[in-house]
Amino acid sequence: MSTLAPPQGAPRTADDSAFISRVPYLPGLDGMRALAVIAVMVYHANSSWLPGGFLGVEVFFVISGYLITLLLISERERTYRISLRKFWTRRARRLLPALFTMMTIVVVWTAVFKTNALGQLRGDVIAGLLYVSNYYQIWVGQGYTAAGDFAPLRHLWSLAVEEQFYLFWPVVMLVLLGRAGTRRVADVSRWLFIAAVAITVVVALLFYPGPTGDPAVTPDAYWWIGNRPIGRIDTLYLGTISRLPGIMLGSAFAMVWRPLAIVRGPMRSKGRLFDVLAVLAIAFLGWMCWHTYLSTPAGADPFLFRGGLFLTSIATLVVIAAITHRGSSANRRLGSGVLVWIGLRSYGLYLYHWPVYQMIRGIAGNKLTVREFVMATVITVIIAEASYRLIETPIRTGRLRAWRRRARLGTARRPKLVLNAAIAGIVVFALGLGVVLFRAPLEKNEIAQALDAGGDFTTNLLDVDQIPVASTTTTTTTTSTTTTVAPPTTLDPASAGGSVPSSTGPARTTIPPTTVPPTTVPPTTAAPLTQLGVVSSLDGLTPLAVPPTATGFPLVALGDSVMLGAAEELQARGFQVDAMVSRQMKDFVPTMATLRDNGTFGSVVVVHLGTNGPFSQETLDAMLATVANVPVVLLLTGKADRGWIADNNARLKAVPSTHPNVTVVDWEAISAGCQGRCFYDDNIHLTQSGQNYYADMIGKVLGQI
Repeated sequence: MSTLAPPQGAPRTADDSAFISRVPYLPGLDGMRALAVIAVMVYHANSSWLPGGFLGVEVFFVISGYLITLLLISERERTYRISLRKFWTRRARRLLPALFTMMTIVVVWTAVFKTNALGQLRGDVIAGLLYVSNYYQIWVGQGYTAAGDFAPLRHLWSLAVEEQFYLFWPVVMLVLLGRAGTRRVADVSRWLFIAAVAITVVVALLFYPGPTGDPAVTPDAYWWIGNRPIGRIDTLYLGTISRLPGIMLGSAFAMVWRPLAIVRGPMRSKGRLFDVLAVLAIAFLGWMCWHTYLSTPAGADPFLFRGGLFLTSIATLVVIAAITHRGSSANRRLGSGVLVWIGLRSYGLYLYHWPVYQMIRGIAGNKLTVREFVMATVITVIIAEASYRLIETPIRTGRLRAWRRRARLGTARRPKLVLNAAIAGIVVFALGLGVVLFRAPLEKNEIAQALDAGGDFTTNLLDVDQIPVASTTTTTTTTSTTTTVAPPTTLDPASAGGSVPSSTGPARTTIPPTTVPPTTVPPTTAAPLTQLGVVSSLDGLTPLAVPPTATGFPLVALGDSVMLGAAEELQARGFQVDAMVSRQMKDFVPTMATLRDNGTFGSVVVVHLGTNGPFSQETLDAMLATVANVPVVLLLTGKADRGWIADNNARLKAVPSTHPNVTVVDWEAISAGCQGRCFYDDNIHLTQSGQNYYADMIGKVLGQI
């Protein structure tokens, strides 16, 4: 225990109510917690429903800073000391039992139903137990395929930030209060406010205002520790220091705004004013939740990292001020029965909702439907209520410890045997679960594995120094022409970038003219070319007539991770495949212009871009200009549950009316005809069946089938 001696001559007051820093129960704060956890749960279910619902976490941070600091000041004022041991013990009894229970359930469920994800869960479990989940997530990075992970503990980052605060803040308060007591604590608040402003300014300066893709595509979006990329946005959002302003503002406010002191000061008659301010603050928080976003293809919201989080904290302080003012009605209105019930269970709701969501949707990136959300909410509420009544409350209030003491001291033998057997069973179970967890192999999710495999069959066409001249050999029949093409060169996928190489770039690769199995295309006598417009079905399809070319690669495929998954199958059909994760059309147009100037394009170019973000008509026109002289261009529509897909596809489908060399293959519609399991759980990336169907679709349009 760490103590502070009372000031010399300081009187002791027997009645605790005389201390102005005493913390009364304020149901309105539970109401605020309720609104915050509801916002977070809705956001985690489907971010399109409430794009800024994650700001509920910032509200939690401010409330925690305010209450914890007020409790420490009250303890110092009442006892002339701050007991670090008692403080940390109270925090442990409040937080750890439910956390351990949740993590145990998650590990057991994963071991039974998601065995392949057990090894990947190991790091999250260790980080969760040590309360460093935020830094673990920063270190490992989320990556492009993180949406395909089963990640039931990803929400623990915010608890890690709070627990790290709980570890160091009592020590800081011990030093700040010193022998001067609580009378000069208001002087400290101004420095906390200044520190919060300073951190906010630094975060604004470090913010990266653009899309964060693969490190090879957007290197400026990362800091580097050795060879490991560390995402800027991840670090600024998850890092303890960058998220301290909300907690510090709450702490500073507790030093100058103590509920029992307000009624003695000049603000005691301003209750109505604070009601009005609270309404305005809640309206602002609601506006932020509707209009703020954390991650889109265009990048994180600049306003969020350039003062948005700070203003969210200030608005939260305004609501706290109204709740703690006895002349205001905010405490009564926000402290209504339902909100208080939710607020008292907000910790359990936060702990359990994310794992339940993951168990229902399978992977992190999927959005819940309304029906799934209702089911998940019911399950979460039931589990949280059981946790609150059977685990959290008995341990926090000491009832479980009292029962254990009575069982140990009882004269009857049975209670002691039951207690010892229960403890032994828990220990054996925990050890067995730990062995299973630590022996599980570390595996990537199936989407990542498929994309890694596809990378072995791609070529970075910018690295090709010599474009082979295609030679044609006409067969004895009059129905086809055989074209000999060069095989793709296998390159490290990490080297495949979306920017134009500089003169100091990597050495270029020469692809020798090696004979591969012939590619059959319709005869040149089929001119003029067949105009298909938009192909939405393969039934009764008349294949395109593809003329040979004297230069360039006859068949070129350019795309993102969807095409990357089918790279092997496309290569088997004679394509040079240049595809990579995170690729967007707007970033790839300069590369396509360089490929055109290099003479890379031959008879056919297939382009599948638009999954990872929106593109404008100007971007589309610029892309089409790079393939204007290619005889046959296939544009594939996108298929994904993402807000920009509909607009992208509408622009693509309008292209054939103005570009006679372009055929749009409606992958979104045609993919419905794939039999069996053709997509992984994200319903975007291709399984083996989907890869075969994807390549066969392109082959059928080109008359290869």
